[in-house]
Amino acid sequence: MKRERVRTITLPVIVVAVMLSAVRPGQAQDAKAPYPAMAPIEQYLMADRNAEIALARSAAPESISRDAEVLVLGAHGYETAVKGKNGFVCVVERSWTAPIDDPDFWNPKVLGPICFNPAAARSYLPLTIKKTELVLAGKSKAQMFESIKAGLDKKELPALESGAMSYMLSKEGYLTQANGPWHPHLMFFLPQGDAATWGANLPGSPILSASDAEDRLILIFIPVAKWSDGTADHPQH
Repeated sequence: MKRERVRTITLPVIVVAVMLSAVRPGQAQDAKAPYPAMAPIEQYLMADRNAEIALARSAAPESISRDAEVLVLGAHGYETAVKGKNGFVCVVERSWTAPIDDPDFWNPKVLGPICFNPAAARSYLPLTIKKTELVLAGKSKAQMFESIKAGLDKKELPALESGAMSYMLSKEGYLTQANGPWHPHLMFFLPQGDAATWGANLPGSPILSASDAEDRLILIFIPVAKWSDGTADHPQH
């Protein structure tokens, strides 16, 4: 949910893990945001565990998600609901995977289904799990980001692996109050560097990118034609 204007496509609608997108200049601070503080924890939890499992799996084609590990959010963090067999991990990310000044950071409506490939499950998913543990332990937004910074500095959090990527093909996600699930897309996680090596954000290029300064990486987004259920996406605008 990082915000960046790219051609005629706006990126507040992409979660990362969490999310998801680059901050627009002049963006309102928390005091002016529609969600200035964390809501009661219960508002971020899905009442139906099976529904959360199904939502998480909807992020990827059934051929991948059926054998993936599935995590669900509990009162103290993510818990393993289904053991996997193929190294993929599917999860529904919440709003605090956004950048620190994103206005949807505390939005309890945000549900971001995402399936990580094995490299991303080992090296990116730990960021989401750690952020979630800190937030649910009552840490403030600033404390959470400071802990992540310290974890990266001390190498307590893993270095990003080559080939780390994820599927975000769910029609059921709710990524921001403005745009719902955006478009089905693949997301690649890269070390910080020049996204121009991918031709991202250039006129006519189907590849979009955004910098995630707090997590020290670049996000590459590649929209695709179909949702995980095989139905066609609506035209981009």
